[in-house]
Amino acid sequence: MTTELRRLRNYINGEFRDAADGRTIEVVNPATGEVYATSPLSGQADVDAAMEAAAAAFPAWRDSTPSERQKVLLKIADAFEERAEELIAAEVENTGKPVALTASEEIPPMVDQIRFFAGAARMLEGKSAGEYMEGMTSIIRREPVGVCAQVAPWNYPMMMAVWKFAPALAAGNTVVLKPSDTTPASTVLMAEIIGQIVPKGVFNVVCGDRETGKAMVEHPTPAMASITGSVRAGMQVAESAAKDVKRVHLELGGKAPVVVFEDTDIEAAVGDISVAGFFNAGQDCTAATRVLVHESIHDEFVAALAKAAAETKTGQPDDEDVLYGPLNNANQLKQVAGFIERLPAHAKVEAGGHRVGDKGYFYAPTVVSGLKQDDEIVQNEVFGPVITVQSFTDEAQALEFANGVEYALASSVWTKDHARAMRMSKSLDFGCVWINTHIPLVAEMPHGGYKKSGYGKDLSSYGFEDYTRIKHVMTSLG
Repeated sequence: MTTELRRLRNYINGEFRDAADGRTIEVVNPATGEVYATSPLSGQADVDAAMEAAAAAFPAWRDSTPSERQKVLLKIADAFEERAEELIAAEVENTGKPVALTASEEIPPMVDQIRFFAGAARMLEGKSAGEYMEGMTSIIRREPVGVCAQVAPWNYPMMMAVWKFAPALAAGNTVVLKPSDTTPASTVLMAEIIGQIVPKGVFNVVCGDRETGKAMVEHPTPAMASITGSVRAGMQVAESAAKDVKRVHLELGGKAPVVVFEDTDIEAAVGDISVAGFFNAGQDCTAATRVLVHESIHDEFVAALAKAAAETKTGQPDDEDVLYGPLNNANQLKQVAGFIERLPAHAKVEAGGHRVGDKGYFYAPTVVSGLKQDDEIVQNEVFGPVITVQSFTDEAQALEFANGVEYALASSVWTKDHARAMRMSKSLDFGCVWINTHIPLVAEMPHGGYKKSGYGKDLSSYGFEDYTRIKHVMTSLG
């Protein structure tokens, strides 16, 4: 007896549609490894239709007042709250995340972020009008950029979708959003909810694979392309967008250093760092997965961290005792396992280092010590529940190691010395520096990095401004 698979569909111009040519992708629940749905494998015709709808809807949405857009976004936030259980269920099936943590750690921030951007819509900023040349008055207009092509990742499918569509819609843009091919379910549900609130064509969802995203970015209609994904994907987007000088907004991952000095409370730091490293199976661009510890407390810290890892649980979504669920897909499980299999002889696995169970894509909380700065696992993003530990001798070497990677998204410093914390926060080459904490985010503060972590900001007024363009208007007083 076979169970009929759920059929997910694109949302274009206010209606749900299959791919024009009928092609589909199987969608797998990573907690079970079983197929539970199909989603469209959208091609050029589907992308064309979505872009046409977004372009047609843009003039009216652009010309709506900020207060009108605010009301719409507030309605979306309210609707997400009202249908939270459905969103949680879809996201858990997408990702295998723990139900309780998805409810507590994702829905409230998402709703808050939408409400923040609803307010930001009414707080457009620019220089004051004035006579900067005799006989002439200058004013600044801040306008939406147009149609936005947006590609969301699989690690936080719901929340990253919010980070993309909320500022774009608040600023007066229209959106064509593509979820990851492995996690389309919650985004399609979002389209159903949002579609009941916004005018048709303002918000569109196109499902598909890498080629679908490529077709979106290369399409002549969008004025802006935004992606959260790998460095390779970001480079491809930037290259494609350059052909017609599209704006590009890139968030491409990280390798966050966690710098622990000798005056740190080891027990407290290990508790926070282990959670920040293993949460969401380490599938977080800001995860605390690269720990640098002063040599004087290195051995004690490693022992405590290995103990914390051994006490951390991964398991099925309905188990309330687990911190994290599975890796998102079979390829990601293979990638994480590959890093451990290729460890150099001088490295030591202090905890974990193996798959958990034979169903789904679970990997044990892992701690690796004895590493050198140029080791593969130190330099490259693992994106799994793996924390590496290196020792350093002094502040200068800590900075050298911390900054000595190609990523520059987030970092943290652990010390009781305020002056040292300020020196480190000045010199760490990362878009965010936490002091004696790691991973909290708020809607009012920007998230984004430098170097190969990309450019552009999510959240905050800076993230909102990324979805606007500036126009100078000058008039003669004669």
